Amino acid sequence: MAEHAMYFTDERAQRNYKIRVGILKGLVYVFLSIFALFMVIPFVIMVVGSFIEAKAFEGFADTAKISYLGFSNWSFSNYQFIFSNGSSSFPTYFLNTLIVAVASTTVTVVTAVLAAFAFARLNFKGRDALFALLLATMMIPGEMMVITNYQTVKAINWTNTFAALILVHGVSVFYIFYLRQTFQQIPNELYLAAKVDGVGDLGYLVKVMIPIAMPTITTIIILSMMGAWNSYIWPNLVARGGWKYYPQHSMKLVSNGLRDMFSLTIANQPIPDTYKIAGSMVISIPLLIVFILFRKYIMRGVSRSGIKG
Repeated sequence: MAEHAMYFTDERAQRNYKIRVGILKGLVYVFLSIFALFMVIPFVIMVVGSFIEAKAFEGFADTAKISYLGFSNWSFSNYQFIFSNGSSSFPTYFLNTLIVAVASTTVTVVTAVLAAFAFARLNFKGRDALFALLLATMMIPGEMMVITNYQTVKAINWTNTFAALILVHGVSVFYIFYLRQTFQQIPNELYLAAKVDGVGDLGYLVKVMIPIAMPTITTIIILSMMGAWNSYIWPNLVARGGWKYYPQHSMKLVSNGLRDMFSLTIANQPIPDTYKIAGSMVISIPLLIVFILFRKYIMRGVSRSGIKG
C-alpha cells in the first residue's frame, strides 16, 4: 500500500511539474510574441508606407482608417522619386556605400585574423600585457577619437577620398578579441603537429585555423558590413563633397544621402513622408537580405566563441 501511495504521489508531482512548466513556457511565448510585435509593427508600417501614395498615407495618419491603405492606393511613385529626378545622386551614394562596405570589411577581416592568431598561438614577450592594453582601449568611447582622426585625415589631405572612409574601419579590437576566443578553442596539439610536419605559421593559419573558425569569421564579415553600411558621423565629416580625384563624383554614403533627401522640397513644400520611408527601405533591404541569408552563421559564431574547450 505504501508503494502504491508513493507511486501516485510521484505521478501527481510529475503532472504538477509538467503543468507548471507548460504555464511558464506559455507566459514566455506570450511575452516574446508581444515583444516581437513591438519590433515588427514599425517595420511593417515602413514597408506598406513605402508603396502608398503620399495623400493616401497622410489620410491614414489623420483618420487611422485602414481603408486608406487599400491596394488601389499602392504605387511605385515613391521609389521612382528616389532613383529618378527627385534624388538623382542616390544611386551614386549606393555605389559609394557598397565600395566602402566591401573594402573596409576586407581590411577588417585581414587585420582581425592576423592579430587574433598572434595573440592566440604565437608566444612572444609581453603578449598578454599587450593584449590587455588593447582590450583597455575598448573602454574609450569611439566619439572621443573622431576629432583626432579627422585632424589626421585632414593633415594628410585624405578628405573626400575612399581611403578616409575605408581605413577608419580597418582595425576592430572587439573583432580581434572575438576571433581570438574561437582560435583558443582549437587544440594546441594541432599547431605542434603542424610545426613537426614543417608547416609554417601562415600555412597553419590558412589551412587549419581559418576553416575551423569560418562561422566566427563569417559573423565578423556580416557585422562589419552592417557597421560600414550604417555609418553616418564619420562620412559626414570627411566626405561631404566631390571625390578628390574626380570632383563630379559625390563621396556621400547612403546614410548622408538620405539625410540630404529629407531636407529636399517640392514646390517650396517638404517632401512627403512616403518618399522618406521609401528611402529608408532602399537602405534597409540589403542588410535585411544579408541577415536572412547568413543568420545561422551569426548564431553559430556566437555560440562557438562563447564556449571554452
